Amino acid sequence: MNLRRLQYFVKIVDIGSLTQAADILHVAQPALSQQLATLEGEVKQQLLLRTKRGVTPTEAGKVLYRHAQLILRQCDQAKVDMNAAGQGLSGAVSVGLAPGTAAARLALPLLRTVRARHPGILLYLNETYGNTLSELVMNGRMDMAVLYGGQTAVHGLAFVPLLKEQLFLVGSDQMVAPPEQVPLRMIGELELFLPRPYNVVRRMVNEAFAAAGMTPRVVAEIESASTLTAAIADGLGATILPESMAREVAALCNAWQSRITDPVIEAPLALCQSDHLPLSEPAQAIRDILLELIAALHGSEIASG
Repeated sequence: MNLRRLQYFVKIVDIGSLTQAADILHVAQPALSQQLATLEGEVKQQLLLRTKRGVTPTEAGKVLYRHAQLILRQCDQAKVDMNAAGQGLSGAVSVGLAPGTAAARLALPLLRTVRARHPGILLYLNETYGNTLSELVMNGRMDMAVLYGGQTAVHGLAFVPLLKEQLFLVGSDQMVAPPEQVPLRMIGELELFLPRPYNVVRRMVNEAFAAAGMTPRVVAEIESASTLTAAIADGLGATILPESMAREVAALCNAWQSRITDPVIEAPLALCQSDHLPLSEPAQAIRDILLELIAALHGSEIASG
């Protein structure tokens, strides 16, 4: 399979038009069409469907598109590694840090450490929700991510457990504050703001309530930290958050926080990476730094606790 044909194919799918892809690639459209036809002949599959609006990949085309991205990315990294042989580490490394987790506190230490130790590495940080990050890692668009989860096996992903954060109830000072430790049964009647059900923390909350024969009173599903903080500050309800984000929200809007007990609910933080794509040398170096920083963070939390 020719690498240039794969590059052409990926560009066509990205743009959705043979004509526009030909212009960008500086290739005559008949020649580009011939390259596509040759590729379809090699794989013995139709890869694109032509419509009035352009082209879209077939199911086989979608599969090849995912693999082609990984192949081309590994080829690019191989060139970078060869050029950097005998020199300092260099190349791009992408890291996802789930917001509202202890991972968010790693961003600045990670930037400082990488700049000091490996100035040739271009670090890309992405803060978005865990399910999106895991999909990016799975399809090879991100090297690794720190997020909640990892207790359930996921095909294509490997998880390294890092630490566990207990869940806290957080509410406005306009509400009556519960004790510093609040049993789950006391939360049943509270109006709660929680993320969508696919969120790991929401699933854990739902499971804990179900085990107690209860259902949480969810009045709104919010996945914006700023909106959640504003709603809590306005006294509209309470929320359930991992300790790191509970502290952050409480500090921003003068809210109280109470550790949930009976049962204690713990959210597992994990390092997520592909289970079949090897990390490049720069990515391996970043992974080692992340594990080092997490260990230091966990140690400081134990000392302060």
